[in-house]
Amino acid sequence: MFDNLSEKLNAVFKKLGSKGRLTEKDIDEALREVRLALLEADVNFKVVKDFVARLRERALQSDVLESLTPAQQVIKITNEELTAVLGGAPARLTTANHPPTVIMLAGLQGSGKTTTAAKLALHLKKQGQRPLLVAADMQRPAAIDQLIALGKQLDIPVYSENPTSKAPAVCANSLKRANELASTWVIADTAGRLHINEELMNEVAEVKKVLQPVEVLLVVDAMTGQDAVNAASEFHAKLGLTGLILTKMDGDARGGAALSIKSVTGVPVKFIGIGEKMDALEPFYPDRLASRILGMGDMLTLIEKAEKSFDAEQALKLQEKVKHAGFDLEDFLVQLRELKKMGSFSQLVEMIPGLSSVASKNPEAVDDKKLKKIEAMVLSMTPQERRNPDIIDGKRKRRIAGGSGTTTQDVNQLLNQFRQTQKLMKQVSRMKKGGGMGGLGNLGKMFR
Repeated sequence: MFDNLSEKLNAVFKKLGSKGRLTEKDIDEALREVRLALLEADVNFKVVKDFVARLRERALQSDVLESLTPAQQVIKITNEELTAVLGGAPARLTTANHPPTVIMLAGLQGSGKTTTAAKLALHLKKQGQRPLLVAADMQRPAAIDQLIALGKQLDIPVYSENPTSKAPAVCANSLKRANELASTWVIADTAGRLHINEELMNEVAEVKKVLQPVEVLLVVDAMTGQDAVNAASEFHAKLGLTGLILTKMDGDARGGAALSIKSVTGVPVKFIGIGEKMDALEPFYPDRLASRILGMGDMLTLIEKAEKSFDAEQALKLQEKVKHAGFDLEDFLVQLRELKKMGSFSQLVEMIPGLSSVASKNPEAVDDKKLKKIEAMVLSMTPQERRNPDIIDGKRKRRIAGGSGTTTQDVNQLLNQFRQTQKLMKQVSRMKKGGGMGGLGNLGKMFR
């Protein structure tokens, strides 16, 4: 979502870094480009104006201009101010004094509200909680069926009634059901509309009165730009929102809504949706997103994803193999599959410092199709070839290419780059966490 913005901001900072000492004129020229980049990314005009003004004030201080690395100081200030615009400290869900904690989801049609309800329930379930989903969107019978299907898929209970029922009554009955099930959280999926109107707001306000929710979260499609910000402002004025969930953050859009919405509405973003899979919902960390936008990576999120996905015993075995220079293509295939569990490769690359520019400059290099291509080539090898790639001669290469639907050039490229990676993998033995994480940075070199 932020590829174009990241590229433009990095170009500004690169230009500053080439100057050595900075003057007020240098700062003003750079800030003009920053302002244009933010406006082109559809960031709210007032947010841009205030952001650039704060940057200028801090960048022109003597301790910045007279420092040995003024450009680095400007980047540091930009990172801090961008984090502040995005919300500063992470905002967490509030828990009720006595369970269940009730969450009411609101939003316009098409924002991904029903799917997000299920994703949020799964997020809580993974933390050991007992969520109950409530199908309270009585305007769209398909939403009830969809939530029931998702609940069955995730093994999470769903409370629903006949579509002719009234939403407030359904919500009141769902609270009784939550007590019967000893649920710790109740997540109510309320009705959406194509646009904001009094009827919608009156119904949602009545539902809120019945539920008495601790959290009122608005689900917003980040792809809709400033329309999302305007909708959030209106919902907040009518309902008193406690938080926002931005969906479709993996989409090909300019990202202005994500950068504007907290400043304009005063409501914190609590979660972001980064894909279609049920586990593609993440807590929102303003500092981490700021780092990604500035091309500085996001190793904390990457490590967290790895810890959830990588098998600890497997990682220790791999570490031992690396110590003894035994890392082969079979081990690589295992790592490749573990990596796929963590999500889109292009998203992961953005989290690795030094590799984030790869995605924007050469999107084909980090396409998930390339992962499948490599996997197909490795699978077309015999166990002996995977363990000892040096025996792969021209005849074997042609067989591997034919079996994987690739070319001998592709096989050559894989083998050459694998040999480089094999050498670099020796660094993994010095990684505190073991083999799994160390391989990720080096794996990225396979795609350059």
